[in-house]
Amino acid sequence: MSVSLKNLNVLITGASSGIGEACASAFAREGANLLLAARRKERIDRLAGSLEEAHSIMTHSFVLDVRNQQDVEKAVASLPPAWDHIDILVNNAGLSRGLTKLQDGEIRDWEEMIDTNVKGLLYVTRAVLPGMVRRNSGHVINMGSIAGHELYPNGNVYCASKFAVAAISKGLRMDLLGTNVRVSSVDPGLVETEFSEVRFRGDTKRAAQTYLNLRPLKGEDVAEVVIFCATRPPHVDIAQVIVMPTDQASVNHVHRSA
Repeated sequence: MSVSLKNLNVLITGASSGIGEACASAFAREGANLLLAARRKERIDRLAGSLEEAHSIMTHSFVLDVRNQQDVEKAVASLPPAWDHIDILVNNAGLSRGLTKLQDGEIRDWEEMIDTNVKGLLYVTRAVLPGMVRRNSGHVINMGSIAGHELYPNGNVYCASKFAVAAISKGLRMDLLGTNVRVSSVDPGLVETEFSEVRFRGDTKRAAQTYLNLRPLKGEDVAEVVIFCATRPPHVDIAQVIVMPTDQASVNHVHRSA
């Protein structure tokens, strides 16, 4: 049995594209009101406007770089009165940079991944979670990765950041035990979004090789799993879900057609 998301307030980080954008569309379809945060103002504002018009929901979009703790704290604390509580937090903001051996890695890439994928997730959760605990109600959904379960060559720091997301999610469930606040981790395999273009800093040709001759997941596929987690009855917590395309058996095993 699923529960309604209508009129719940949902905050999605990294909502301007990819899985975040797909999650926004899916929650809007379910009647939830959306707080959409991302670094690209024009894209996030356009998305908010289109979803508000299409689904007759309330939206509020704002520019946010989750790496900046003070900006995160200020953004959450200064939300308009209509958004004074957040029912569901989708920690989606994340990225990968580079694909190299550790000894050849770029320090700036490491810092960007750790600051976004780990510290950014912590900053946003820390700003939102106390309100959920006070109300004894809420749901934190973290976007993990198959890379948080298995390592792959040259993915050292990115994989470490996603292992951290898995550990944080598990730790949160322990910390919240005895409350009605739930924590889920949705961990996708190969998803065709801007992810690889970001990883390779705009090298579209190299990025395309990631998905060559296979059928990867789409952002919408992952969003449906997020919705499933969010619509379970209050006594059910989907702790962790690994979702992969049929053409993928593990982080290192992918079928590519000839």
